[in-house]
Amino acid sequence: MWGCVTGFFTYETTKSVVVKSWSVGIINRIIQLLIITYFVGWVFIHEKAYQVTDTGIESTVMTKVKGFGYHQNRVMDVADYVFPPQGAAVFSIMTTVINTENQFQGRCPETSEKFNCTTDAECTKFLYSVVSSGRITGICHKTFNESEGRCEIEGWCPAEDDNVEIQPMLEVENFTIFIKNSVRFPLFNVTKGNLFPTKNSSEIINCTYDPESQPFCPIFRLGDIIHYTGHNKKKLLEKGGEVGINIEWKCDLDRDIQYCVPKYFFTRLDDPVQHKVSKGYNFRFAKYFKTETGTEFRTLHKVFAIRFDVMVTGNAGKFSTIPTLINLVAAFTSIGLGTVFCDIILLNFLKGAAQYKAKKFEEVSEAQIESSPKSSPDSHQSLKPDVKRSPDSGAISLSSFD
Repeated sequence: MWGCVTGFFTYETTKSVVVKSWSVGIINRIIQLLIITYFVGWVFIHEKAYQVTDTGIESTVMTKVKGFGYHQNRVMDVADYVFPPQGAAVFSIMTTVINTENQFQGRCPETSEKFNCTTDAECTKFLYSVVSSGRITGICHKTFNESEGRCEIEGWCPAEDDNVEIQPMLEVENFTIFIKNSVRFPLFNVTKGNLFPTKNSSEIINCTYDPESQPFCPIFRLGDIIHYTGHNKKKLLEKGGEVGINIEWKCDLDRDIQYCVPKYFFTRLDDPVQHKVSKGYNFRFAKYFKTETGTEFRTLHKVFAIRFDVMVTGNAGKFSTIPTLINLVAAFTSIGLGTVFCDIILLNFLKGAAQYKAKKFEEVSEAQIESSPKSSPDSHQSLKPDVKRSPDSGAISLSSFD
């Protein structure tokens, strides 16, 4: 207990030992140089740690599609192939449609082969199926002189047959998408848009985006977007898919606001390789009508489409004193890591490590101080002849020979 008490009431002070060793000195300077290079090159220049950053970007997106296509003997315009029509940040462009016309409420056989049956008992297992075109009645529907039939449904008849092969609308790749985007950084109260005031309306209307020659044009050709994603155009037109358009804003507000410009990136969001079921993208909608007698019927449309998600990301930075001081203190503190690393080498791996430890760590008690002969502050009698005193505040200097 007494040892614990005396050990607690102790005081440690730094003792400077100058080691004149080429190898340790070179290692020390290399480590310091690496630390300084990291903070100057990466932290301050690349990461701009001297800035305060606003990541709460506020954004609005408006889209508009243009182009005409030819599908199933019909000329298709924007009102036919764009869903929804409001010009939002998420929209779909139809590539293929399967129509099931003149559907009335009633009973009829399913069209899919997985609902084949020979007896009513075989249809009971589908009673609560959610993949059928209607509610399964449990009856095996057979035509005259047939031993095999299809399970009967109750709903809109005739049932949809989506196994037909239809050529996609190939003109889709020539459609254009106009994207109007405005962003605001609330911390700095800065607003910017992707339609630059330096360009007139004629230049904007007649341009087409190209990452090299026209990187700031807001009009994108759909075929080029598919090409930038790196995926197969034919399969995307046949089965549909999801494509992301990312507008990235990274603004350095210490520079002129004209250098705050967007960058566009394109990627396939759905993975056609990983998705074994329901590949691509499709949805259904219906148009309803009434006969002269008031009976309701409809035309069902199964649409394969390319869905576009326009996403806006980014941040803005501006010089601030507080983050600059914090990172400068961190830089100066980290330079001391070189000393720690060199101490580990000196005290554990170099020849004469025990002597280094003896010079670096020394225990002094009050009894030793009282019993030692008094000497003037400049007296060197406590030092061996080979040990020289450093001119800076009493530090002891050791050479490699020592």
